[in-house]
Amino acid sequence: MYFYNLIKDFSKEKKTIIYFDMDGVISSYDFGKPLNFKTKRPLTNNINVIKKVSSLNNVELHILSVCRTHDQINDKNNWLDKYAPFLKKENRHILARYDIEGSTAKELKLNFLNSLKTTNQIIVVDDDNEVLKFIKENTKDIILLQDSELID
Repeated sequence: MYFYNLIKDFSKEKKTIIYFDMDGVISSYDFGKPLNFKTKRPLTNNINVIKKVSSLNNVELHILSVCRTHDQINDKNNWLDKYAPFLKKENRHILARYDIEGSTAKELKLNFLNSLKTTNQIIVVDDDNEVLKFIKENTKDIILLQDSELID
């Protein structure tokens, strides 16, 4: 209920758009192992909290995730269809490193966030402290939350 109440407070007076990372936030992430979304374990408790948040008026949910290849984009979308179908396809932003040679996940996410033209309140939920720190150092007015905020 903590995360739900936090978002409820944030979104009382202003539309709030939340961008959730996938790896380590809603799906298991085993550092150093090949990324195979066909076998990723869903983090059911986190998914259930996010689903509850989806019922709030003034809140819009998005996925902001990075992968290595275009095939992994399809795998991630198929995984979301199976384990989190309430996250709309048009709100899934799965970026491939392949598109921009040498780009890191934190750079791709920052470029995406900086490209947004909105007056809405933006929240990013990620498990990677380097990503959160990089976004904080290079943007203004984005609320950053660690994935641990999803856990009661």
